[in-house]
Amino acid sequence: MARRLALSALLPLLAVGACTGRGPQATQTPAADVPGEIVVASGRDVTGKNGIREQLIDAWNQQQAKEHSNFTARLVELPGSADEQRSQLLGALQSGSAKYDVVNLDVTWVPEFAEAGLIRPLSDRAVDADVIASVAGTARWKDKVYAVPFNSDVGLLYYRKDYLREAGVQQTALGGGTDWQDLLNLGDVLNTHRPKGFEKAWTTQLAGYEGRTVNAIEAFASATKDFALTDASGHYTGDVQELSDGIAELRGRTAKPYTLDDAVDSDEAASLSDFADGRTAFLRHWPYAYRTLYQTFTEKQLGVAPLPGRAVLGGQNLAVTRDSQRAEKAAELITFLTSPASERCLLDAGFAATRTSAYVDDHVTCASAPTSGASPSASPTGESADHMPRDRTGRPRYARGILLPALRAAVRRPSTPLYGAFTQTFTAELGALFTDDPPGDAELAARLDRALRRALPD
Repeated sequence: MARRLALSALLPLLAVGACTGRGPQATQTPAADVPGEIVVASGRDVTGKNGIREQLIDAWNQQQAKEHSNFTARLVELPGSADEQRSQLLGALQSGSAKYDVVNLDVTWVPEFAEAGLIRPLSDRAVDADVIASVAGTARWKDKVYAVPFNSDVGLLYYRKDYLREAGVQQTALGGGTDWQDLLNLGDVLNTHRPKGFEKAWTTQLAGYEGRTVNAIEAFASATKDFALTDASGHYTGDVQELSDGIAELRGRTAKPYTLDDAVDSDEAASLSDFADGRTAFLRHWPYAYRTLYQTFTEKQLGVAPLPGRAVLGGQNLAVTRDSQRAEKAAELITFLTSPASERCLLDAGFAATRTSAYVDDHVTCASAPTSGASPSASPTGESADHMPRDRTGRPRYARGILLPALRAAVRRPSTPLYGAFTQTFTAELGALFTDDPPGDAELAARLDRALRRALPD
């Protein structure tokens, strides 16, 4: 039986005061919830139509019906890229044009929405010790909890075992000791003994959007111990030397002899497609690619390992909006959606769960949406529609040994209410590195430092 929190025993997630003004300090005693529909705004569910998020909300609605509650929940998926979704949410919450009660925020957006007073502070009890420590940190801003981690993310290395075997490589199981030089050396071997369709060693997401920021932060954090571009208040703390070291690392990783030419224009979908088409042997991508790629490849063909160096933490957190008329019930819904059992459902479906128990406790099972786990729904022919490798409990096979350690060791992107300005500046300035005549490390670092100081003023 899955562990779940009884609704009658739930501790309130909302803090005593609810934000009502334009700043995070404006509070008043919350009014009683208005019965009705709780609207949850979120980006696209990577598990597909009627995905796991929708299934979990359906499960909560069924529970409410059994309890004769006057509340239901509805998921609204926002179109467009992550940047476009952020703009839509900011506009909707600032203007009141859309009545969202719960918003699913990228982990980098929490400081911005909290500082603007668009989401409510929650009780410290909203994020307990079961939440992976690195992930739990994304829920806080200025020592207050503003959101609850829903699903996480971290950069991983996917690779073609069959390509390595064809090239004569004896050890095709890559592990945590693999570094970038090892990958480049393997790229040299593959260039000498080229498998059919092979072009370059690896690909990733280097187009001028958040993907470039993520790849750069991974390189910068690998080059500098305790790398951080901002302090706890979001103020810029970088210097030219650490920027120069990071640029040198990124330059080495993305050198043309090893990196697919199309990577400079690739996002998640394009890089995944290029790797699936066999153009590269290595791919930097997120956990959801595990399920996607194993619909095409077998375990003899495909492997997954921790990303060499430091990997960036991603994911989404659930927050209650400032103007919600159903704030307490919305917080109760968040508790259900982020419970150990729900997190196990998310893990089984292909997301990275936020709770340690989902990875290590076999008593935590997916009861709300069991078709997403070990017994996926079959095709009309009776054949399983899911080919993702799983362990004996139904978890993705890599979850405990690879995904969980990667999440624990992941590095966060800069935490600042001005993250939009930061990532736009960071991405734009680093674009010069991928031109035909890129500047030197020191020159580009000095330019980047000046631009970041303008983008993140004290």
